[in-house]
Amino acid sequence: MLRIAVPNKGSLSGPAAEMLHEAGYQQRRESKELRIVDPVNEVEFFYLRPRDIAIYVASGQLDIGITGRDLLIDSGADAEEILPLGFARSTFRYAAKPGTITGPADLTGKTVATSYEGIVAAHLAEHGIDASVVHLDGAVETAIQLGVAQVIADVVETGTSLRNAGLEVVGEPIMQSEAVVIRRTGTDGEDPKVQQFLRRLQGVLVARTYVMMDYDCRVEQLEKAVALTPGLESPTVSPLHNEGWVAVRAMVPSAEAQRIMDDLYDIGARAILTTAIHACRL
Repeated sequence: MLRIAVPNKGSLSGPAAEMLHEAGYQQRRESKELRIVDPVNEVEFFYLRPRDIAIYVASGQLDIGITGRDLLIDSGADAEEILPLGFARSTFRYAAKPGTITGPADLTGKTVATSYEGIVAAHLAEHGIDASVVHLDGAVETAIQLGVAQVIADVVETGTSLRNAGLEVVGEPIMQSEAVVIRRTGTDGEDPKVQQFLRRLQGVLVARTYVMMDYDCRVEQLEKAVALTPGLESPTVSPLHNEGWVAVRAMVPSAEAQRIMDDLYDIGARAILTTAIHACRL
């Protein structure tokens, strides 16, 4: 069986379970379950702390795992990202009291407090900055107020917590993170079971990104209509009973669907419909 690590809690857990369910995999019914077997799909899921998943995968005890890019890099584990999943996106940045730090160069000689020591140490080394790093578990915003550090490095979403603590972001983002599928570095990338798993997740990502659009249009407007809805390879075009009309079907990006419907209507297309895609293979 394919052995897969899944986040057991936190912001990664719910979306990961939802995506796996959409991909056709059985998921646990209770949060106390730490392991389940999906015999139909020949997969065994292990529910672990997100921070530990990269370590388990790197050990070779588990084949692949779902975790955050930030947690993968911070762990320093011998594992690599093989598929971004598009959820749990976050930005990792430095922050300090207003006017005290303008960019990475000003970090020299300072102490940086963070829950992601591996990421920060690597970023400082990459830029040749000699600064100290102190590890704290959560609530790093108070580190400056309590004199533990002059700078913090943390995940920033809206920035509200920083402003409430009297801090502001400094310089460019350290990194952009999201949920990713990982495997042990150097393992066989052609494993059929892993490839099938990845295809299923990619199918979910596509299904979430596109909708199927159907409409009728006059033959003389077909080229204009197809230019608006080119599909992935090419749209499906079928003749209608009424001569001079055709039915067209194509996948279109869901974020652009309403605009495309307006444009199609303007050139004379009618009976324009969109339907959700629940699964696909490209």
